[in-house]
Amino acid sequence: MLTRLVDALARIMAILGGLVLAGLVVITCLSIAGRFVNGLLYLEPLAGTGPAEALLALGIGPIDGDFELIEAGMAFAIFAFLPITQLRGAHAAVDVFTARMGEGANRVFGLLWSVVFAGVLVLIAWQLWLGTEAKMRYGETTYLIQFPLWWAYAASLTGAVAAALVAVYVAILRAVELSTGQAILLPDGDGR
Repeated sequence: MLTRLVDALARIMAILGGLVLAGLVVITCLSIAGRFVNGLLYLEPLAGTGPAEALLALGIGPIDGDFELIEAGMAFAIFAFLPITQLRGAHAAVDVFTARMGEGANRVFGLLWSVVFAGVLVLIAWQLWLGTEAKMRYGETTYLIQFPLWWAYAASLTGAVAAALVAVYVAILRAVELSTGQAILLPDGDGR
């Protein structure tokens, strides 16, 4: 039951991260296209013409605050992809040294890195919690579109908490694997 819940959490976060990332691609493309068309509307022979003025009046141009939206969305997307990456053992790995070691040594290293990663993610989630509280308390907003910074922190916190939960789960299962000698999770780097 717990395995299904953790797997579902990791999948849902990955889907949300993918949707946000796709939205960010659309925002980027629209902003670049708007910036390009805006520049064309100021060139001769279009500059000052009725159609050019009408399009400019509609607001054809880059999306205001596109960089702010991309920054906030990317932070969330990165944290949203971490749970499934950790659960599947799909982090980038350099196994030049460990490839020559036995299965037992690799299980020890798998446990070590899983515990370290879980600890780091718990620390990151805790710091994001503190940062979210601070941004809420001080009412900080972005420069251009003035959306509250704590929204971006809270979105990232959601992903970080999910990643920390999955990382702790993986560390516990790696400890069980080491103690029983039986594989429960995919080997690190398998990533299926």
